[in-house]
This record gives sequence, structure tokens and C-alpha cells, in this order.
Amino acid sequence: MHLVQRVAAVVLTLGLSASLVGCGFHLKGMNPTTAPAAYSKMSLALPNNTEELHEKLAIYLGATGIQLSNNSDAYVLRVLEYTPQRQELNGKLVETLLRLTVTFRIEDAQGHPVTEARTITASRSYQYDVATVNTDDQEQKFLNQVIVDDVAQQIVRQISSNRLPKVVTKPTLPATQP
Repeated sequence: MHLVQRVAAVVLTLGLSASLVGCGFHLKGMNPTTAPAAYSKMSLALPNNTEELHEKLAIYLGATGIQLSNNSDAYVLRVLEYTPQRQELNGKLVETLLRLTVTFRIEDAQGHPVTEARTITASRSYQYDVATVNTDDQEQKFLNQVIVDDVAQQIVRQISSNRLPKVVTKPTLPATQP
């Protein structure tokens, strides 16, 4: 009877451990997708007409534990450049290349850069036959959403991995007298 109780306790312990792992339980601070503690509060500063990127960044930053805030102590994720491009190659089939380039950096609450500017690029292409039913607009709209989502995920991954190069300030040398 004593051996049966031990085996039952081991099986129960293993079963509970497996269920915790299966449900996604992890100790605080051990999740690889958790943002660095320094960036726990952040606000977004994006150019006009980038609402979709703003929405995606808010979702993905929130998932990493970053609270979006306009407090005076919050870091600022500033998008310096947002450049969508569309190129068409005409022939028997029309091939369309969509590309989005976003340059960003993190600044402190006073607007001083904390990280160097980083550029992210995402692209997708598609083909269609002009002689058939034209689904160009629908496909372009869908792929633009995919590209914006991809860029937002890349930005958040770089923030959460804490691999953005820090701004190096050069020490000022004292003025020398002749």
C-alpha cells in the first residue's frame, strides 16, 4: 500500500506539472517575449495616416507587458519614417510588389534618443491576369494589412529582445587654455 501511495503522488505531481506547462504558466520575468522592465510604460508617436500600424503596435506591445501611457515618465516609440511603396511590372501577367519601410527609435520622456534609429522593411508580391476578373484592389488591401502586421511584430520583437543599439553619447572634453 505504501508503494501505491508513492506512485500515485508521483503521477499526480507529474500530471499537475504538465497541466501548468500546457496552459502556458510561466514564472514572471522568464517569458522570452516579455519586454525589458525599462520599457514598461511607453507612448506611441507615429506620423499621420498610420492608424493601422498604431493599432497593431498597441496590441503587440500590450501582449509583451508594455503599458501604453502618456505619463511624463513614459518612453516614446517614435516612428521617424513610414514609406509604403507599390511597383507594377506589366506583361502578360501583372506582378505587383508592395513594400513598407518603417524607421523607428525609442526616446525618453524629454525627447532624447535612447536607441539608435532602426529600419524595418516588409514586402509581398502578387500576380494577376488583367484579362480575367480583376481582384487587384482586394488582394492589395489584404496584403497591405499583412505587411503592416509583419512590421509591427518585427518592431515589438526587437524591443522585447532588448537588442536595439543604445545611443552612445560622446563625453565632452574640457576646454584647454593656451
